[in-house]
Amino acid sequence: MDLTLKIWRQKNKDDKGALKSYDIKGVSPDSSFLEMMDLLNNNLIEKGENPVAFDHDCREGICGSCSMYINGEAHGPDRLVTTCQLHMRKFKDGETIHIEPWRAKAFPVIKDLVVDRSAFDRVMSAGGFVSVNTSGNTQDANATPIAKAAADKAFDAATCIGCGACVATCKNASAMLFVSAKVSQLALLPQGQVEAQRRAIHMVEQMDHEGFGNCSNTGACEVECPKGISLENIARMNREFLSATITSES
Repeated sequence: MDLTLKIWRQKNKDDKGALKSYDIKGVSPDSSFLEMMDLLNNNLIEKGENPVAFDHDCREGICGSCSMYINGEAHGPDRLVTTCQLHMRKFKDGETIHIEPWRAKAFPVIKDLVVDRSAFDRVMSAGGFVSVNTSGNTQDANATPIAKAAADKAFDAATCIGCGACVATCKNASAMLFVSAKVSQLALLPQGQVEAQRRAIHMVEQMDHEGFGNCSNTGACEVECPKGISLENIARMNREFLSATITSES
């Protein structure tokens, strides 16, 4: 496959940045999108040019770091996959592909396609934890009965990898799907009840403080989420937050 890539190049957070065109030839349709980016960078290095900076780690759809906005879609045109799981057979020979970083006030660009997603870390630090004993003299796993329906929903919420696709695809750059998944995975389990009220209030307050936008229920976040996190979690977080604001002193 021969392709034209229009890639966002930005030296640092203060640089204006711009799209730059690159031609790449001989791309295997069976290669992943990141392997195609590796091929491009090898070509650039051989020419003495600076390679394109982009995040990557596990390349197995687990870490969530391979965040790219491809042809106007978070993680590209496929569904329920991260960028590293996207294969070049989803594109056509001779196609022009636009590649950009996440666009959100809370995710400032560091360089090229790399953005600072530490806002998610700060949201988690605000309440995404439990204080029950999780090491040392812990109880057996089956000592605390949990309804299978609740366990399944908690597990589904816990599959969120924090990639930020929900923020990138939302017209308001809302982080509601991410935060609600992290609230839900603990709110559904007895181990998460100790901090339940403080968790909902503090995580939502931190989310707003980081500059994420409001949710307008368009559902784009669920569509683009590589793990299929349900909007049901947003409804659950809203209930948790409302309950907490009424009954808690936070």
